[in-house]
Parts: sequence; C-alpha cells; structure tokens
Amino acid sequence: MKILFAIQGTGNGHLARAIDVYPALCAYGEVDVLVSGIQGDIALPFPVKYQLYGLSFIFGKSGGVDKWETVKKSKLGRLVKDIFRLPVKDYDLVINDFEPVSAWACRMHKKTCISLSHQSAVLHPMAPKPDQYDLLGDLILRYYAPVTAKFGFHFKAFDNNMFTPIIRQQVRQLDISENGHYTVYLPAYDDNSLVKELSIFENVHWQIFSKHCKEAFHFKNIQVRPIENIAFMHSMASSKGILCGAGFETPAEALFLGKKLLAIPMHGQYEQQCNAACLASLGVPIIDGLSKKNRNRLGEWLDDDQKIVVSYPENTEKAVASLMEYYWSKQAVS
Repeated sequence: MKILFAIQGTGNGHLARAIDVYPALCAYGEVDVLVSGIQGDIALPFPVKYQLYGLSFIFGKSGGVDKWETVKKSKLGRLVKDIFRLPVKDYDLVINDFEPVSAWACRMHKKTCISLSHQSAVLHPMAPKPDQYDLLGDLILRYYAPVTAKFGFHFKAFDNNMFTPIIRQQVRQLDISENGHYTVYLPAYDDNSLVKELSIFENVHWQIFSKHCKEAFHFKNIQVRPIENIAFMHSMASSKGILCGAGFETPAEALFLGKKLLAIPMHGQYEQQCNAACLASLGVPIIDGLSKKNRNRLGEWLDDDQKIVVSYPENTEKAVASLMEYYWSKQAVS
C-alpha cells in the first residue's frame, strides 16, 4: 500500500506531531512524506520526498498574523502549479495534516484524502468556540485544506474520531523538575515587546524562545534565545510555568508535563481563539494580549500555583488504526 502523508509546515505543532505519526503509518505500507510551508523550526527524522512552498501564514510582531507579509510571501502561481503537478494518483491513500497542496490535488482528481489533524477537531460541532464568531476564520479552517473524512486531536476528546493530543515520545521521556524559571513561546511578538512587558516582573526568571532573534542574549532577568527543539523541551520540563500562544502542541505538552499554563491567542487567528475557548473550559487562564492592561492578570497567574490535571495517554497507533479501519470499510463498500 502506498501512502502519502502530507504535513503543514507553518509553525512547529504539525511537524512535532508527525514525528510520532510517521512510524505508526509505516506499519500499513510504504509512506512518502510531503511538507509545505515556510515557518517551521523542527527538523524531521525521516526523509521528506516533497518539500513545497505551500501557503503559509506569517507570524507578526505584535500578537497576530502579519497579513501584509502573508500576502507578500504567498506565491499563488507556484501553489497552483504544485497542485497540478503533485502525483496524488500514484498513491492508494493520502493522509493530510492541514496541508493545502495535497488536499486540493485530491479534490481535483476526486481522490480520497483523509484528515488527521487538530483543525478537524476544532471544527467539530461539540468543540468549544469563542463568543465572537469569525466567518472568514471559519471559512479558512474549512476550505484551506478540504478533505473527504476527518479524524482529529483536541485538548479533550469530545466525540468519536476525536482523540486527545499526541504527546511525542521526546516529551514523554523527559525528566520533570522545577528550577524556578518560566518558559515563554510567543512567536507572534517581537523580542522588544516581550522584554518590555516581562522585565516588569523583576523577580521572575524568564526563558524566551524566539522566532525573531538570531543569537541568544540576556537582559536583566530575561534570557532570549533562538528556537531549538531539544533546549525548548528541557526548558519546559524544568520550568515553573509556561506562557505561550493558544496553538495546540505547546499548550498540550505543558498540560501533560503538569506545568501551570497561561495562553495568549493570536489576534485575528480563529483557530487559536477556538483553542483558547477549549483551554478555558478546562480551567486554563487566558488573556487577550501581552499589554499593560493585562499586567495584573499576568501577575496573578505568577502568584497562583494552580495546575490543570489531564490524562493524555499514548494514542498515536489508536488514532492511525481508526483512520485505516475507516478507509478499508469505504474500500470494501466501493
């Protein structure tokens, strides 16, 4: 059986999850990997057959997506060419983690394309949603990478074909301790903004992992360093708490590690607003930005030792097996 595993390369969550999904897929056949996007920082430990430019959302520097940079760096002509050139007909099955090239190529060729992604769970009717509906954001989630069937991951499994987060083995095997520092990953903020707001809390040691700096530096009680996967994992495992965006993998790993968590959803990013609603339903505190008006709430979080207890068992093989059973059942009918 030939399987194409297509992964979104914007951000690190999809890539981190793929590290565990790939070997589970290999139990079912020959797997080729496609990655599209230009914002990832994690190197995959297996071969990538198709490395495509894709369609990426560019992180801004003040808490949201940089829409102008996203438009400037989009290459729609190249995207269309890649969609037409991708040989999806050579594969028995395409498994898609919110990746647009393979999804639209399958749509064009009427090829089965099954989603195994967080975004599929976000769209589920039973998944929590923010109070303010975002029509454009909802449409992007639905049509950015259209698929024929959906299997998803969320902070809580709300229904069938939905699973709790995949916690990569690298994180499961970490030694958990508490060295007193706080780990920060807020890629939609520039270093100056982070240093300005966090340095106000003079008695707190912050370890910031930044998408914007090239070389590590210190400022008072703050350490800023470029993103490096192993260093980031160990910083989280030994932290007192984790301050991050309302993405999926980092908050899930923080909860799994038993760390107190504060999440800041990106402005204008509906998926993160949905994630924040789900995290809030679990009791995780949420603030709408790193700004003067939220300093008191940030201070309250620092003083509060409340941690959310979750159960995130190993479920990668179970999720893949459920997807494959669905695929075989459809093949038997056809």
